[in-house]
Amino acid sequence: MSFRPSLLALGAAVLLLAPPVLAQARAPAEPLGSTLEGFPSPHPVQLLPLTVEGQDVRMAYMDVKPTGRANGRTVVLLHGKNFFGAYWAGTIQVLTGAGYRVVVPDQLGFGRSSKPDVHYSFHTLASLTKQLLDTLGVEQAVILGHSMGGMVATRFALMFPEATERLVLENPIGLEDYREKVPWQPTEAYYREQLKVTEEGTRKYHETYYVKWKPEYDVWVQVLYRQTLGAEYPRLARVSAATSQMIYEQPVSHEFPLVKARTLLVVGQADRTFIGRGKVPADVAATLGQYPQLGKKTAKAIPQATLVELPGVGHIPHIESPEKFHAALLEYLAK
Repeated sequence: MSFRPSLLALGAAVLLLAPPVLAQARAPAEPLGSTLEGFPSPHPVQLLPLTVEGQDVRMAYMDVKPTGRANGRTVVLLHGKNFFGAYWAGTIQVLTGAGYRVVVPDQLGFGRSSKPDVHYSFHTLASLTKQLLDTLGVEQAVILGHSMGGMVATRFALMFPEATERLVLENPIGLEDYREKVPWQPTEAYYREQLKVTEEGTRKYHETYYVKWKPEYDVWVQVLYRQTLGAEYPRLARVSAATSQMIYEQPVSHEFPLVKARTLLVVGQADRTFIGRGKVPADVAATLGQYPQLGKKTAKAIPQATLVELPGVGHIPHIESPEKFHAALLEYLAK
């Protein structure tokens, strides 16, 4: 089966998002609002009203119908910490073309969703995702999470096994317990760090996600940078700090043996992402984020796991190597 059309579609989807940002790369950047007002979306965005800790909030999501012959199955795509639902554009196109309904939430505190000052936990994010599916009438779905989304997806599968048809983890963070090697710091310290982020620093960090940087990847740097220019950025910075603490303090790796769902683990072998970069000595850092070893360890820990290793691919296979990622995903879902 050829996936060349899907690759071309992904490129087109990214280009649809990129030009408004990249065209202004040498001009003064325009601020982006806290919920990305005016930033293009690959599909219509809807808002689900929710109440969290007494606060009325809205959860943004895309609900995309199949374009190919419908197979009656739904895939939920959960984004990473430095992203939001739009970066799944190519994956949405591939899955809907194969007959799947695709639901793509922006988690509370991210993307186009509200940014409340609440206690952030993976239990809360998983529970809100379940509320969304209940509202949409989806009783069971394939839960696919990338990076931080992999931690959300794992928690969802543990909390709602009956609603988890399959679990798919794409280069998830949290395959190790960062508390064992990375020193704790208060949330306020994360907040102060976040207030100091720059365009150059954000780009350098994003460059670590890929084996080879491409200009089209810069759109995701610009989204984050342009938000720092807005009046509401301190609120965003505080939410970012809270979710960084969430990742550190709420590991899921110890519970992998409890996952009941059939699981696909896709691991780009060049990935070295870990929480705490710059906070540990070089010799300790060299022992963290070792995805080739972590992938094998995790595949053994999850009772019904299939491991797919992608050589020469970094942290975001669905962007860096979409043909290989989508081929592995569709092959697994067809079994």
